[in-house]
Amino acid sequence: MPENHIEVGSVSQQRYEQIVAELREVVEQQSRGSFVIGDRALEIEPMREVGGGTAGERTPVVRDSLTRLAEDIGLSFSAVKNARSTASRWPREHRRPDVSFKVHRLLAQIEDEDERFTAICNPPVGKTRWTADEASRRVGNRVEYPISPEEKASAIYDLARDEQVAAAVTTELLRRPAVAAQVSAEDKIRAVEELTRDEGVAAAVTTGLLKRPAVTAQVSREDRVRVVEELTRDESVATEVTTGLLRRPDVAFKAMSDDRARHEVNHAQVERGRQAREHFERTSPVAPAVRHIERTMEFMDLVTACHSFVAAAGRAVPGLRDRHLGEDEKTIVHENVARVRATLDWIETAVDTGKVDVDGELARLLSGQ
Repeated sequence: MPENHIEVGSVSQQRYEQIVAELREVVEQQSRGSFVIGDRALEIEPMREVGGGTAGERTPVVRDSLTRLAEDIGLSFSAVKNARSTASRWPREHRRPDVSFKVHRLLAQIEDEDERFTAICNPPVGKTRWTADEASRRVGNRVEYPISPEEKASAIYDLARDEQVAAAVTTELLRRPAVAAQVSAEDKIRAVEELTRDEGVAAAVTTGLLKRPAVTAQVSREDRVRVVEELTRDESVATEVTTGLLRRPDVAFKAMSDDRARHEVNHAQVERGRQAREHFERTSPVAPAVRHIERTMEFMDLVTACHSFVAAAGRAVPGLRDRHLGEDEKTIVHENVARVRATLDWIETAVDTGKVDVDGELARLLSGQ
């Protein structure tokens, strides 16, 4: 397509260039006008140093004067104030008529004068003129039309200062797999921690994660133990889980290798038997006859146990003649003699009083602890 037929919007390229030339003259006039406003504001209220014995820029006198000037010429206080500040940073000989007043105002943020005056004469590489966005980039301000990922991210941050807007944006972005994939593991963890502060949400997320074998496989042994302990605080859950685990031979074998666990299981079995017996005695019509038979059997068992012990001791003790036991062997024998002596006292108490309760010390001796 010939160059004179290229369109910009609804006009040809040629007409567009005419409009640009015309508006550049308008911008130059506006810039000159803005500098005139700034110079006159400076004449009324020269710039003053902050601190020391000189009044600062925010004194009521300065503000009142500039407010009166703004009202008298039909502008806002901030417009007059910015024009004054910009004019103070750009002496007449360093102002560029081909650069807009806004660019002058932005580059006025460069503190060093030589750097500032050099910068306005040298547009960025690849550019023939300064633009407002290029000036903002030069001084580190946010641009109106972001180009780089960093500028776009900064624009999003500014737009998402409101908590609800930030939440909506974050939710939408995390729904895009390509975006979520670029989030670092540390940031994902922090995000999950924030999102799961609500206990209901945390429970739902944890449940979902624990259903994924690849996730549970990466959980340390210590953390798995803690998780199981937390999940089995409920008695019914603990009972069902324990029952299921003890049905696994390897698990049951390892569990019974723990002295305390074995003692608790044995105690549970005895307690279960006791409860079953009490239930039988309360509810069965043949319980009295069975009790009589059991008492006779218990008497015979007790006599047989005593006889067996005496006979076994009679065979074993003579074998110790002229034999010197080691200290460890003596300790073991003494511990067992103490258990036997405590048991004999228990038997005598039961026979004399009918009371078979076991106190704590006796229970400890009988369990071998």
